[in-house]
Amino acid sequence: MWEKMSPMFPQATQSPATPENLDLAALPLGVRANPVPEILAALRFAGRPRDPNTLDLDLMHGERLPGWDGTLLTFFLFRHNRLRSPFNGGQYPAATIRVPRGAVFHGKTLGHGPPPHTIHWHGIEPTSINDGVGHCSMEIGNYIYQWQPNFIGTYFYHCHRNTVQHFEFGLFGLLIIDPPDAFFASIRRFRPNGAIVLNRVPVGAGRDGLRRTAANLVTPFADFTNLFPGFIGGDPINGVAVPDPLGQFPTDPHAFTVPYDVEAFWVLDDRDSVWSEFAPSAFAFFPRNGNRPGINDRFRIGFFNDYRADFWFITGVPVPGPPGSVVAIDPAGAPPAGGGLAGGVIPAQLNSGVAGTQIAINAAVDQTILIRTLDAAYNNARITFPVDVVIIAVDGRALGVPPFGLYNNAFLLPANTPILICTARRFDALMRFPSAQFPNGFNGFATVEFIDSQGTTPDPASNNVLLGPVLQTALIPINIVT
Repeated sequence: MWEKMSPMFPQATQSPATPENLDLAALPLGVRANPVPEILAALRFAGRPRDPNTLDLDLMHGERLPGWDGTLLTFFLFRHNRLRSPFNGGQYPAATIRVPRGAVFHGKTLGHGPPPHTIHWHGIEPTSINDGVGHCSMEIGNYIYQWQPNFIGTYFYHCHRNTVQHFEFGLFGLLIIDPPDAFFASIRRFRPNGAIVLNRVPVGAGRDGLRRTAANLVTPFADFTNLFPGFIGGDPINGVAVPDPLGQFPTDPHAFTVPYDVEAFWVLDDRDSVWSEFAPSAFAFFPRNGNRPGINDRFRIGFFNDYRADFWFITGVPVPGPPGSVVAIDPAGAPPAGGGLAGGVIPAQLNSGVAGTQIAINAAVDQTILIRTLDAAYNNARITFPVDVVIIAVDGRALGVPPFGLYNNAFLLPANTPILICTARRFDALMRFPSAQFPNGFNGFATVEFIDSQGTTPDPASNNVLLGPVLQTALIPINIVT
């Protein structure tokens, strides 16, 4: 193995510090090790990490979970080992990993089942050995992944070996990069043993007490700052590379960010129950011979080209109806048809300690709502909002943020205008219901149509793709009170 080195990036002369040698309290803010594992322990959501500032993950943890009608489906799941019961088993989707921008992330992983496995940090762009792409990087076994995120946004992580099956069977979870001062702002002090004492700043909020995400609301075509208060701009040339007015960080942690009051995760997924039944057979999908990728693995003939979804989920909540239904999800409802979430809220234990994140939206007029979407399905999906929204980010990158966003910009998506996404795509949308426009609040639904991607055909006349049939339609409740 060899690597061509550019004069801009000379060969390293020594290895970087390993997790146990990173002094969280001594490093400058913005480049410290990820504080989230210690914060989870301070919240009593998890035990102290075995290795400082390091998440402890298992993958290929098999479970049989029910669909909306009680049919048991086979899932392959991530398990966050240090979380306390009842969250220390496998989760679908996996627990959300949140990291402040610029913090050094370490994830200790152990694979189970027929090897090898990887974790791919989709969109993060780390070094090749930490990228988790099958055949191209470290395959586990066990391994400590290390990377440092550069862009605030919505990403996800998933196994990237035998990807079609492992991703489809549930080996994925959201990965959120928050502003540099998130989580650090909640730390009051460090005990001599490295444990964290928290202050009163809500976990996940910045030093101003607000939760923020990356955005540029001032575009050449529209100014959205009147819709979403609290936006902070930055340098028109260098983007976020402007001095921190308080001198705590190398750059302003709030440059090109907007605060939000309510956060929602819409992770769209589908399952084929026939695929599920074949999962226990290693000969259906796993390598026939050895584990040397591309040399002697020789996968047996499977049926990855034949996918017929018959169950659907939104952030783990079943869409409670047979194929062809138009039906609302109920995150707070009793399983198996409902999500079984208390108050319909994602537990903070499964969201890196951040409380209050929703699926179905319950908010008040004049609140800013951030919706993070991921198409984790085998098929395409089409989302239609009942009111205007502003799309501020696509695939983890905020639109219009210099210097890389000069060729795009945030844009208004009018009410009842569908937006199409395909597997692994993401977008972030801002929504708000001004009291002057909605004096009585609002009660309605966003619509998610799951589309048969195998039914798509090219249309030579228009150079477009004709979409296949709609397999299932889910309604996501939106309830806005005064």
